[in-house]
This record gives sequence, C-alpha cells and structure tokens, in this order.
Amino acid sequence: MKKIYSILLLPVVTAAIAQIPSGYYATSTGTGYTLKTQLYNIIKGHTDPGYAGLYTTYQTSDRDYYYENDGTILDMYSEKPAGTDPYSYTAGTTQRCGTYSVEGDCYNREHIIPQSTFNSAAPMVSDAHFITPTDGKVNGQRSNYPHGPVTSPTWTSLNGSKLGASTLSGYTGPIFEPINEFKGDIARMYFYFATRYENTVAGYSYAMFNNSSNQVFTTAFLNLLITWHNQDPVSAREIARNNAIFAIQKNRNPYIDHPEYVQAIWNPTADSQAPTAPANLVSTAKTTNSISLSWSGSIDNTAVTGYNLYQNSVLKTTTTGLTTTITGLTASTAYSFSVKAKDAAGNLSLASNTLNVTTSSSSTATDLLFSEYIEGSSNNKALEISNATGASINLSVYSIKKQTNGAGSWSTGLALTGTLNNLSKFTIVNSLMASSCYPISSANLSTSAGEMAFNGNDAVGLFKNGILIDIIGTFNGGTANFAADATIRRKITITAPSTTFNKAVQWDSFASDTCTNLGSRIVVKEPKAATDVAINAIAIYPNPSNGTFFVNNANRMYSIAVYSLIGQKIYAEENCTNSEIRVPNIAKGTYLVRVSMDSDSVIKKLIIN
Repeated sequence: MKKIYSILLLPVVTAAIAQIPSGYYATSTGTGYTLKTQLYNIIKGHTDPGYAGLYTTYQTSDRDYYYENDGTILDMYSEKPAGTDPYSYTAGTTQRCGTYSVEGDCYNREHIIPQSTFNSAAPMVSDAHFITPTDGKVNGQRSNYPHGPVTSPTWTSLNGSKLGASTLSGYTGPIFEPINEFKGDIARMYFYFATRYENTVAGYSYAMFNNSSNQVFTTAFLNLLITWHNQDPVSAREIARNNAIFAIQKNRNPYIDHPEYVQAIWNPTADSQAPTAPANLVSTAKTTNSISLSWSGSIDNTAVTGYNLYQNSVLKTTTTGLTTTITGLTASTAYSFSVKAKDAAGNLSLASNTLNVTTSSSSTATDLLFSEYIEGSSNNKALEISNATGASINLSVYSIKKQTNGAGSWSTGLALTGTLNNLSKFTIVNSLMASSCYPISSANLSTSAGEMAFNGNDAVGLFKNGILIDIIGTFNGGTANFAADATIRRKITITAPSTTFNKAVQWDSFASDTCTNLGSRIVVKEPKAATDVAINAIAIYPNPSNGTFFVNNANRMYSIAVYSLIGQKIYAEENCTNSEIRVPNIAKGTYLVRVSMDSDSVIKKLIIN
C-alpha cells in the first residue's frame, strides 16, 4: 500500500506547457564542440527560479502521469516502473525535513552534479534541468559520488538503485547506479550541464570531469554517459519535463529535443550513415483519446537502436519496437504522425510517410444532464433535461431539487417519472408559464411544485438515486444571481453532467423569455421499407469536415438540420437543392445531421475538425 507524505499540501498547478519555439535551434548548424558552443549560446542566460522555487517547478515538471499515473512526485530514486512504489510524495512546497534515517521520510532536491562541484553558486544551484526531487535518504546515500556501474553493492534502495565500489577505468571510489529506466535521463542531464555551463565548467573539480570546457568528462565517464544515453532513449516523461521547465526557466535541454546532438558533439567522426526511413506507417487502432501505430523497420550499416515518433512535427516519444500507442489525445481531433529511425551513433533517418488520423468521437454522454434553463419574467420558468447516452433511460430514479436563496438544504425534491428516449429532451415548466413563451401542453411535466418557482440565485440540482449529478448555480452560493431574467443553454461541447457550475465554460446565455429552443429534439424516423431508395442512399462528405460538406441529394429537394449530441439545433435549412452545405463558426466536435425528403428522414453522424 502506497503512503503519501508531505509537509505542506498545495493545490495542483496546471501550467501552460510550452513546445519548442519555431527557430529555437536555427543557429545550431555545426558539429563537434562548435555545435556545443552554439547550443550554449542558445540556452545560456536562463531565468533563475531560485533555490526555493524548485519546489514550485516540481509541481508541473516532476509528476507521475506515466507509471502509477496518480500525480505524485516522480522520483527517479524511488520509482518502480514495473511494480508498486515503496512510497510516494504529494506535490507541494516541501522544505528540508525529517532525519532521513529511512526511505519515505521526506523528499528534497537532488543535484545530479553535486553542489560542492560549483560551491552552491547561482544559477547552477537552482537549475531544474539537472536538479530533481528525490527521497532524502537515497539522496544522502548517493552523496556527491559520481554515477556509474556497481557490481557488488554495499547498499540498495527500495527501487533498486545501488551504491558500491566502482569498476570504471580511472575511478576507484564509491559510485552510484540508478535503475535502467532513468540512466538515459541522468546522462542527458550531465550533457546539459556540460553545455549550459561551458564557460565555467573547466574550473569545477568532480570525479567525472577532466577540467576542460570541450570534452568536459573523462573519457571513461564520457563513454559511459553515451552508452546510457543510447540504451535509454528519450521518453514522453522527459519531453514533458523539458517543456514544463522551459515554461519557467525559458531554456531547454537540447539533448532531449535532439538526442542526436550527443553523438554529433562528442563523437562526430564515428558512423555517419543514417538508417533508411521507416515505411508503411499505419494506425492499427484508435479510441477517443488514443491512437495505436505500427510501421515497417529500417535498416542501417551497423544497427537501428530506436525510433522517434513525431506528433504534429513535435517529438512525442521514442521506442525500440515497431509499434507504439499515443495517449492523452482529444476526441474527434485530427493528428499528424511520422517516424524516424536512429542508430547507435545518433544518426536520424528521413521521416516515414506522414499519417493523418482522427480520434474516435465521444458519441454518447455519461448520463442525463440539464440542457436548458429559463428564468424569465413572472412565472416563465422551465428546465430541460437531455438524453444522449445511447439508450432509453428510466426517469424514476431521478429528481429535481432546489436550494432557496443560496443557503440551507436541498428541497425534498420533485420526482420524475416515465422513460426518456435517446436523443430526446424532457421539459419541465411552471404550470403558470405564459403560453406566449412556451405552451405548457407541449411540456413533459407542468407543475406548481416549489422546485419550479426558482429565482436567479436558487441552485437547481439533478439527482440520481438521491445523489447530485448535475447542477445549475452554486450550492451555498449566497444571494448573488447567476442567471436572473435569462435563458441559458448547455454548450454543444458539453456532453457530461457536472456537479460544479461554470457558466462561462458550460453555458450560452440568451435574453429573458427566450423560449424558442425549449424541448427541441431529434425524432429519428425509420425510412419506409424499400419505398424510398433516395433517403437510404444519402451520404455526407467529406467526413470529418471543416464546416463545409456536401449531401448527395440525387438532384432532389431536401431539408437539413444539424444538432449537437444533446439535441440542440445549431443549423437548419429548408427546401435545399444545392449539395453544398456551409455551417459557419461551428466548433470542433461530433454532431448529428438530419436529412429529410418528403416524409422520410435519416440521421448521419458528422465530425468537425
């Protein structure tokens, strides 16, 4: 069972994750140490967040969204990629604490290149590109020893990191070896340091350094770091960390963005022949938030060591196999992918074919939800509930409750009855509602119940089995009006209920007594069996579309309407003869299109990119 430790808990900070700016590496045109100096000129002079500011940086740069995926601090010295972590830490501002007598006591800041190397001087002392959050006990065991191979450990951490005697040529003291999962990460931190501090590194005394500003490392340690770099390619976690630190420090680790720079700088005369380009990049599966890819392997004069996968021309992940799955995508969204092969020398192939794939649509809602609310003049008060779940719903487990004037408890509740079909609406109106706004005879339920006598500061909730699933307004929100003398309609992009009301994000607002949309619904009629071939043959294309599409109307007059998944009509046109349809300013997402000819209709799904 995982333990959560923290000294001070802060809310999770969501940062705007930056990508590589266009032209960021435009001046990195050389090879060898000339290239390293060019990179130094690009990344030097970064913004210094301060030593205490590292804990703020870690809130976005070092979170576990890759292994347990629980948002805890990702510590390379305690993470167990293939098992349960022995302990974990919540994100927050955590100062030095505890006795560090055992693992799991507290986490602190681990300088991959020890502070003693540069006398704790700024900006090195607070440069997050080589300073990571680390368990205090393991950090103490690592001390200021270099990283390298351990054959007979004298101490082993709970995740398998080891301390022991060195067998590396030229160094006989204690050495610390991380687990294989993070050896490449650490190697690229060393290469970053050697580049970012090229102007001062020759004066630093450290077992891994040779007191030069060019090679920087002793030959034995350099060869080791290159080996680790090649054996453990850049991961999605590293890319995200690089982006998060760039958002704060305004500089990047070039060896994450361009892993081939390692070979180009420290071994430029080695193998220079690139592998052949991967071929036949295809999508093998997709969901609303993931796309699986496969491709044919490349060949090389020595050996292909891995493949870089690019999403929308940005390096997304690296793999040693011929398949990968990209996750965290958005439903009904188009993405572009390509693959490049690389060899042990860091040579990159030409790109594979470019593959454009659109994720699956989120075609069903998770439950019923409020889709419209009218709080108009006098008794013009109405609620609309939508069903886009893909199935008929028994309403007997649902009820409407109200909190009066933003205080007190929920009302007893107005129980609902009947069945609500898929893609249909259930309308509830105040029994004294003016017919000029909406005829009460058209409503599913007309009632004088107190729940339908709400004002603009009365929160209204949709309950299922007594549990709140959707809300209009804020419970205990006080007397402030959230929707007085107004009609609000759920945005077409919202397909799931929410117990948190966010008017700006979830709702569109209209003037008082706007009732024209209330109760609108899609009625799906089955075409007459074999009596109208034209309606069965209707197709819309291209699909996905950018808002302009065509209907193969076979030169017949037709009517068309476009609805959101919760049944809100956003476009309609009668007596069409042209095949081209333009829906201006339509948002990305999945829609339902009803095409009608005479008395027959057909429903088609349309994806807008």
